[in-house]
Amino acid sequence: MRLEGSCHCGAVCFSVESPHPYPYQRCYCSICRKTAGGGGYAINLGGRAETLEVQGQENMNVYRAIIDGEQSPGERYFCRHCASALWVHDPRWPELVHPFASAIDSDLPIPPERVHLLLDSKAGWVEVEARENDKCFAEYPEESLAEWHRRLGLETP
Repeated sequence: MRLEGSCHCGAVCFSVESPHPYPYQRCYCSICRKTAGGGGYAINLGGRAETLEVQGQENMNVYRAIIDGEQSPGERYFCRHCASALWVHDPRWPELVHPFASAIDSDLPIPPERVHLLLDSKAGWVEVEARENDKCFAEYPEESLAEWHRRLGLETP
């Protein structure tokens, strides 16, 4: 599925091919929550890095979080004008890019279930709205974003 996205002010627009477009995985870690998650969590999608096309690259900046006292190799791209979170890319997995669902303008499919992860980092004011089929994890689940889509027969070409 081709995803089209942009920042709030329109200075950055992008597109990416996504075999894993369902916005099912809610991350409550402090990094996602503070950089992209106004509701106390952020949602990343899966995309093929080689298909990422960007207009307005000169309007972007990168944030690298500090994790356990070390700078993360993960790059969180955002608009330097309006601060919209756009995507995450980690050079340890160069073939992947993870756009934030909040930056996507395309219609996204509704997931049949959700995963709530890194709940051990959740802010105290956040209420987890888990539904009947949802799964909750204190840390990372073993099932990857790609494996979840495959298991449910939702992977797109």
